[in-house]
Amino acid sequence: MVTLNLVFDNYLSIIIIGIIVVALIIFFSGLRTVRPTHRAAIERLSRYHRFMKSGITWIIPIIDRIYPVNVTEQMADADQQEIITKDNLNAFVDVQIYFKVKEDEESVKAALYNVNDYRLQIISLARTTLRNVIGNKEFSQVNNNRTELNKEILLSIQQQTANWGLEIVRCELKEIQPPADVQQTMNTVLKAQNEKQAAIDYATARETSADGEKRAAIKQAEGQMQSTVLKAEGEAQAILKVADARSKEIQIINEAAQKYFVGNAQTLKQLEVSESAMRDNTKFVIAEKGINPVIVFGQDGAPTNNVIVTKSKDKYTDDTK
Repeated sequence: MVTLNLVFDNYLSIIIIGIIVVALIIFFSGLRTVRPTHRAAIERLSRYHRFMKSGITWIIPIIDRIYPVNVTEQMADADQQEIITKDNLNAFVDVQIYFKVKEDEESVKAALYNVNDYRLQIISLARTTLRNVIGNKEFSQVNNNRTELNKEILLSIQQQTANWGLEIVRCELKEIQPPADVQQTMNTVLKAQNEKQAAIDYATARETSADGEKRAAIKQAEGQMQSTVLKAEGEAQAILKVADARSKEIQIINEAAQKYFVGNAQTLKQLEVSESAMRDNTKFVIAEKGINPVIVFGQDGAPTNNVIVTKSKDKYTDDTK
C-alpha cells in the first residue's frame, strides 16, 4: 500500500512538472516584439483582432498570428523601360517612387487587406503611369520639364493608391535617354549654345574692362585737374599773402613817416633819392651845418653825375669837373 502511494505521488509530481513546463513553453512561444520602425496587426483565428504599436506583446500560439508592417520611408525603383513619345521618339525612362505606410491603425489595416503586395503593385503602377504621362508629351517637354513631370506622376499615383494606406512622398525621374542620333544632335546644339554664351561672356568682360579703363582715365584727368587748380590756388594765395605783407610794410613805413617825420617829407624824399643815387656813384655834398644831402638834378629830371654842391654863406657854388 505504501508502495502504491509512492508511485502515485511520483506520477503526480511528474504531471505537475510537465504542466509547468508546457505552460512555460506556451508562454515564451507567445511572446512577440515589434520594432519602433514597425506597426503590427494581430489576427485570431484568421480574423483581425487588434493593433500593436512598438514594444513587447503576447499572443496565443497557433491561435493568434502577428503581421508586422514597416512604416519607414521606402523606395521602389521601376526598371528602365522604352517609351514612345508624342513625336515618335523612343526614349528610355527610369523612375523612382518614395512612399511609406501611415502609422495609424486604419492605414496599417488597409496596407494589409486592401492590396496584396503594395510594393510590387506600386512598381507596376509607376511603370504604367509613366507610359501614360510621357506618351502624351513631346520629347523636348519630357527632357526640359522634369519637375512638372514628377508632379504629374506623383498626383496620378496618389489618386490610384488612396485606399492602400500609403503616403506617396515623391517621384523622381531617374534617367531619360533619347535615341543616339537625337542625343548627338542635342550635344551639337548644346555645344553651340555654350560657345555662344562664352562669346557673350567674353564680350561682356571686354566691355567691362574698357569701361573700367575709361573710368580710370577720367579719374586720373580729374585728379590732375584738381592738382592744377590746387596749385594755382596755392600760388594765388601766396601772391596775396606777399602783397598783403608788402601793403602792411608800406603802411608801417607811412605810419612811421607820419609819426617821426611830420613836416620833413621833403627831407625823407631827399634821403630816398640819395640812397638810389649812391648805387649809381652819384656825387653829393653835405651842408656845412646839418646833415641834409643836396642832390642836383639835370634837365631830364635825373640826378646830375659828378656835381658837387657846397653851401657857403647862404649861397651855393658849383664845382664841376
